Amino acid sequence: MNNLFSSFDPLTNIFNLPLNWLSSLLFIMFIPSLYWILPSRMQLIWNLIIKTLHNEFKTLLKNSSNFESTMIFISIFSFVLINNFLGLFPYIFTSTSQLVLTLTLSLPLWLSFMIYGWLNKTNHMFAHLVPNGTPGILMPFMVCIETISNIIRPGTLAVRLTANMIAGHLILTLLGNTGSNMTIFLVTFLIIIQIALLMLEMAVAFIQSYVIAILITLYSSEIN
Repeated sequence: MNNLFSSFDPLTNIFNLPLNWLSSLLFIMFIPSLYWILPSRMQLIWNLIIKTLHNEFKTLLKNSSNFESTMIFISIFSFVLINNFLGLFPYIFTSTSQLVLTLTLSLPLWLSFMIYGWLNKTNHMFAHLVPNGTPGILMPFMVCIETISNIIRPGTLAVRLTANMIAGHLILTLLGNTGSNMTIFLVTFLIIIQIALLMLEMAVAFIQSYVIAILITLYSSEIN
């Protein structure tokens, strides 16, 4: 490691090939459903998670109750969750800690919502800029505030996920680098702390993937 942030450097390569981005495709190894005559336990658990998410997203979308309407949001949740978990394993590049990937997820979806809304539901989009019950004197300011908050949505989605993933990895890296200078008793205590932080990072990986999927669903429900 040349410095503390080199583990998050997307330009790290092997034989002049940027192979670390291949970690985003490792999730294919965890979905071997065709190899089972009967569903495995992992597949049953995953099907339960998908059904639960479908019911949650269905209530947010309101107008849609079929499975196809929530499939894109469930796919985003699955992709982000698996990449977050893979980043907790040693020597695996955490792709979700890069703004390149998180902006690639959030920006096209936000743009598609905006283009669809302003072309097909223009009056609704204009009305959404002024919340109900706003005094007349505050309406110009509310339009500016709502416009700015709408524009920064893809950035906040991307930065939220990236910052949360980098923060936990940095703490684990900092604590791990101090182990060589400690006594055996302190190293044992350090390992306990590292295990606790790793469990916390597993929870963060799940929560952040759920948050980004829920927020994208809410942005879609505002248009529809």
